[in-house]
Amino acid sequence: MRFDRHLAAVAAICCLAGAPAAFAQQSETPPAADTEAGSDTREAPETAEIGVRPAYLVDQLDDGALKTKLSACLGRPMAASDWSIGHRGAPLQFPEHSAQSYRAAARQGAGVIECDVAFTADRELVCRHAQCDLHTTTDILTRPDLAAKCTVPFKPAGEDGEAEAKCCTSDITLAEFKTLNAKMDSFDAEAETAEASKGGLAPWRTTLYSPGTVMSHAESIDLIKSLGRKFTPELKSPEVEMPYEGQYSQDDYARALIQDYIDAGVPPSDVFPQSFNLDDVKFWIAEFPEYGEQAVYLDGRDETLEGFDPMDPSTFEPSMQELADDGVRIIAPPLWMLVTAENAEIVPSHYALEAKKAGLDIIAWSLERSGPLVDGGGWYYQSIADITSSNGDVLKLLDVLASTIEVKGVFSDWPATTTFFANCLDLDG
Repeated sequence: MRFDRHLAAVAAICCLAGAPAAFAQQSETPPAADTEAGSDTREAPETAEIGVRPAYLVDQLDDGALKTKLSACLGRPMAASDWSIGHRGAPLQFPEHSAQSYRAAARQGAGVIECDVAFTADRELVCRHAQCDLHTTTDILTRPDLAAKCTVPFKPAGEDGEAEAKCCTSDITLAEFKTLNAKMDSFDAEAETAEASKGGLAPWRTTLYSPGTVMSHAESIDLIKSLGRKFTPELKSPEVEMPYEGQYSQDDYARALIQDYIDAGVPPSDVFPQSFNLDDVKFWIAEFPEYGEQAVYLDGRDETLEGFDPMDPSTFEPSMQELADDGVRIIAPPLWMLVTAENAEIVPSHYALEAKKAGLDIIAWSLERSGPLVDGGGWYYQSIADITSSNGDVLKLLDVLASTIEVKGVFSDWPATTTFFANCLDLDG
């Protein structure tokens, strides 16, 4: 997912959560593939270890029925839930889209795990949040042979301004990509050296679990499959001219994503392909109808559609009903689009009501991505910033999403929170 530039300070992060089990609809879990990502090759156990963060959030809640209900769930055995979606794995503490991040998400009970998909110079698919984020999410700038290939090689901060760099997956081959180490997403704009540019880490993140192992899309499929989890790959918007090198079209790119699941023998029911590009979703529906049935339209119209207002259905172009008529079944907006404040309470927005009216399933993104709710929560919580007073209010938001809007799932940077909530409210995902 995107919008990282809106990040603000977030609450203190509690302990690492452990390994989950799948809900009944998931297939029997095979042993994990043996990879360079780590020594843990056990199959996913039958319980999810959610750590102490959910209890911390419950403690922050105002006294009332929700706190009473959630408190009663603390200490209960937890199972994985498809309602709990690992956003890039578990990147609140692990390098995003690394094998370690995916394993952490599975252990925290994420029933579905995301690989954002970009392509390399030799048109191989890899897991990266953006095609051109290697300078912030890997150690490429400290690898002179590869750094020299970057679209914008490192330029130190100085009299001319801030430090700069732009390194893309399409700058290097898959073999070269596989030599990189994943790191926590950061870039120090005041850096005078490539090594120093790795600083600038957001205060709520940590390098304790770095470095991480980068993954090709195919490798992520093997790993997530071995963990008994489902898949939600996102086709990232290319940052190079398409067709790439005059030959590799957008349709080729979208087709390659689905083909990787076909080649791996993954059933369509286990895959939720996503894109902000509505044409990609329509392409999957037309060319791969079984996989397209669960294709997810990521809604970024707040940035692309002038005058878009989640509280004014007349600004929705296309309308929710038109999306449904075109075969779209699942829509995924950011959290703030789905809710608003009314009489000091969190209530559904007109956006949410219109989506439900059209029969669309809804997935929300991304919990625990931006700032602490005690300070308004940052970009993801902007529509309820005026009525949030504690970090525990994130559970009030989840309650509205689950009980009133009835979302199909919630992306989270720390899936232990959504796993706990799904188990406590008996959400089946």
